[in-house]
Amino acid sequence: MSDTLPALVRYRVEVLDPRAHLFGVRLEVDRPARTTTLSLPVWIPGSYLVREFAQHLQGLHAQADKAPVPTAQLNKNTWQVTVSPGTQTLRLQYQVYAFDASVRTAFLDTTRGFFNPTSLCLRVHGRDHEPHELRVVDNMHTDGWQLATALIPIKTRQSGFGRYLAQDYDELADSPVEMGHFWSGRFKVRGVPHRFVVSGAPPGLDGERLLRDTARICVAAMALWHGEEAPPFDRYLFMLHASADGYGGLEHRHCTALICQRGDLPLLPDSTASSVPAAEKGSAPTPRLKATDGYTSLLGLISHEYFHTWNVKRLRPHEFARYDYEQENYTRLLWFFEGFTSYYDDLLLHRAGLIDDTTYLQLLAKTINQVQQTPGRQVQSVAEASFDAWVKYYRVHENTPNATVSYYTKGALVALCLDLTLRQEGHTTLDAVMRALYQRCAGGPMKEADLLAVLKRLGRRSYAREIAAWVHGRDELPLQPLLQAHGVQWQTEPAPLAQRLGLRVNETQGLVLKNVMRGSAAEAAGLAPGDEWLGVELPARDGNPASAWRVRKLDEVELYMRGHTRCTALVARDGRLLRCPLEWPAPATVVRLSTTGAADHSPLKTGERFSRKAFTPSK
Repeated sequence: MSDTLPALVRYRVEVLDPRAHLFGVRLEVDRPARTTTLSLPVWIPGSYLVREFAQHLQGLHAQADKAPVPTAQLNKNTWQVTVSPGTQTLRLQYQVYAFDASVRTAFLDTTRGFFNPTSLCLRVHGRDHEPHELRVVDNMHTDGWQLATALIPIKTRQSGFGRYLAQDYDELADSPVEMGHFWSGRFKVRGVPHRFVVSGAPPGLDGERLLRDTARICVAAMALWHGEEAPPFDRYLFMLHASADGYGGLEHRHCTALICQRGDLPLLPDSTASSVPAAEKGSAPTPRLKATDGYTSLLGLISHEYFHTWNVKRLRPHEFARYDYEQENYTRLLWFFEGFTSYYDDLLLHRAGLIDDTTYLQLLAKTINQVQQTPGRQVQSVAEASFDAWVKYYRVHENTPNATVSYYTKGALVALCLDLTLRQEGHTTLDAVMRALYQRCAGGPMKEADLLAVLKRLGRRSYAREIAAWVHGRDELPLQPLLQAHGVQWQTEPAPLAQRLGLRVNETQGLVLKNVMRGSAAEAAGLAPGDEWLGVELPARDGNPASAWRVRKLDEVELYMRGHTRCTALVARDGRLLRCPLEWPAPATVVRLSTTGAADHSPLKTGERFSRKAFTPSK
């Protein structure tokens, strides 16, 4: 974009006071309307909760051609400014408090800055479709810092600070900014430049391995969606912040913001290890990962958010054809957009050669057990869970497992069942369905009817019965017979004590009950969330006298219960000591999956494998 064609809506962001965690923002609107309405979004796409970003905005004042004009606040997040006819420029200035280290809002201290424009940039009503300029300036507080964003640069310094262009407010809102001292690396996949920046990393980060493994994931994702064709984007940016204790990600059209624990990053074996890219040294084997490795979880997160580049950011619910930033945007399709993405995230790790069959099946078994251990799956369908995300999924409380089901995990299992059914019948695969669906909807808004139409065309029959039962119903999914038909052994092993009792607990300071599951032995005993389990009283048995024992861990309860079928749980609740008669539950099991060789039509035996030539590192 030439400097001679400036955007008429311009934002200037600076680090105002990092110790007070304040960004300073100036918004200029050329040729403003007589009355201009401005608002800050109440939510950010991809995170379905009204978060009230305006709570952190302060000190708003306005000028019309440098003369002060009053601002009128209309509601919690909306302001209005009236100017004289012929006004050339309306300027607003304000500050935003930023101290949320998540990927959803904004953060600033003396070491790092990060923001989503939905937290900083007021939307100018009626001017949404115009180009918007974002200028991030450096000053004494940002000395030595770098800046990374996926926006198109207009005029920037080598550090990244400067002016950027967004085609409209939606693109601006969808483009977070990372600032500070960070590691940076680059690679290309099918000619598309990809950049990876990592802030907060410990010494010894193995950046080349992170790039190599991420590139494998990108290759697998592109192959699934487009075969040998070019992807629908010309750049991509991974922004990862490593913290002491964090995990999560948020998808965007040209980038993703990620958080992981520092211990989950890949590290060089020692400080003297070579930094020469592995692709230049030869085909060094990629270590196989375990399901319990933190790095496996990180790669799964990277895979998940990258898959969203297609599934929800381009192919998206028809209700999201145009975002309404002022209120909830409801859809019943999150089971598809989050659930199917959750199915493919680990599957793509397998196709990329990063995990083997055993590790993949361990991850899949974990998902199955998570759903089966949630009583809410019998209360709420996964379509209802999608619609209720705004008030249930992100508002977790002690009864959440009993009342809701995750559209991530159950949605992933719906995708698994659909894929296995399609493969078993031999006409198509879920990969082909996803590609055809993307083509049918031109990479844009879709409805459930579109999915049903593609399934019918490629699968050569209607799948309305399966979607009605698995998505809109509450019955158990046919996981066991479908997996067994594809060469996967369905086995069981003893369940942990917490599951047998129907509890989720916190043992950091005593034994405190977080959740009590519906229909469980713990619920029948009268135990309640928030109780501190202090001890157990055991009746006399086999000549042994009655006894009482102090407990601080759940394993201690099992230790003292040996040989007994009932006890009295001693708990503290709201300052009172209560005695709860507990019948010891029967043994329970969890699922374990294994294979001695998947069937030829199994998802484990299909999909494009990684090729070294499919990506190139770049400096």
